[in-house]
Amino acid sequence: MTTPSANLKINGARLWDSIAEMAKIGPGVAGGNNRQTLTDEDAEGRTLFAAWCRHAGLTLGIDGMGTMFATRPGSDTDALPVYVGSHLDTQPTGGKYDGVLGVLGALEIIRTLNDLDIRTKRPIVVTNWTNEEGTRFAPAMLASGVFAGVHDQEWAYGRTDPEGRRFGDELQRIGWRGDEETGSRSMHAFFELHIEQGPILEAEDTDIGVVTHGQGLSWIQVTIDGKDSHTGSTPMPMRRNAGLGMAKILLLVDDIAWSHKPDAVGAVGHADVYPNSRNVIPGKAVFTVDFRSPNIEVIADMERRLQDGGREICEQMGLSVEFEKVGGFDPVEFDAGCVSAVRNAAERLGYSHRNIVSGAGHDACWINKVAPTAMVMCPCVDGLSHNEAEEISPEWASAGVNVLLHAVVETAGIAV
Repeated sequence: MTTPSANLKINGARLWDSIAEMAKIGPGVAGGNNRQTLTDEDAEGRTLFAAWCRHAGLTLGIDGMGTMFATRPGSDTDALPVYVGSHLDTQPTGGKYDGVLGVLGALEIIRTLNDLDIRTKRPIVVTNWTNEEGTRFAPAMLASGVFAGVHDQEWAYGRTDPEGRRFGDELQRIGWRGDEETGSRSMHAFFELHIEQGPILEAEDTDIGVVTHGQGLSWIQVTIDGKDSHTGSTPMPMRRNAGLGMAKILLLVDDIAWSHKPDAVGAVGHADVYPNSRNVIPGKAVFTVDFRSPNIEVIADMERRLQDGGREICEQMGLSVEFEKVGGFDPVEFDAGCVSAVRNAAERLGYSHRNIVSGAGHDACWINKVAPTAMVMCPCVDGLSHNEAEEISPEWASAGVNVLLHAVVETAGIAV
């Protein structure tokens, strides 16, 4: 592999302007973004991104899950490409950088290579994965999961949002369902840049996170059934309060996570009670438990204790309970060669860096099953993400993309 010169750097101002321009599409209510997957706003963001890719001379392909692949050819027409990217979809109250930095950073790599007339041996493919967030259509990382053979495409098409709309129908409606067979592409390697979504890098004043592993994740949807009844006229001993059952299981989730400190975590971010009226005791509660750990045995223990403890709680309260695993993946160890390329890039460019374990799920976690993969992380203010107040600095963004540029070019090779 050819080692790029330390002088090779991106245009930071252009990158920052592109991020700001994309943020105008699907604005949130508090300075962030609401550009959920397969919405009209998602379609508008895709259209802008496609236009930028074509202007950079890239050839656009779209697969059956709507994932966008923009290719810059290499000098070796038989060589497998190096893929680089992330996602453009956001949380309902998301920030301007989660995922977007990785996609537009990948595009900035191409723009920089064009500016400097540098040709690589291997093609480079800028990628926008569909439905990474999994907020509207669970599970998360849906398109990359289908690409990697983890999920069946027809099953993915049948996933529904809270209004009952099907993923496949909405993909067709916004006009971004492609003809290319999902998963038919072969990769030499895949790189993904992301904001940390945690506080470590900022707290330690470190420029770059070299991601060596990804936490395993388990999403378990819990459904508790009791009985709707009047809050004022139902005696305490006669209540079958599904909301109270949920509250007790939430405490159980917290206890389970603390028992595996410091690496394991657990919480409930989604919860609904029915009929959700001020003067009606909830007869039903539906919520999703999120457990994470870099140790697969720990995840299995947390799942088991949730179900055993949850059943005991509900039995004592006269409630019924069901558990459904709606998402998850095993802990990930990223490719040693790709990780070294990231670390070498940080050292070559003089950035402070440290090894880090990703606490969040990313498309790279699934792609790691089918191709050598690594991730780069940059700091974010207060570790805040999935929040409209999410913030990074232009300097952090540029450092992350510079490392990404070097890792990708080193892996793709410079044509001579």
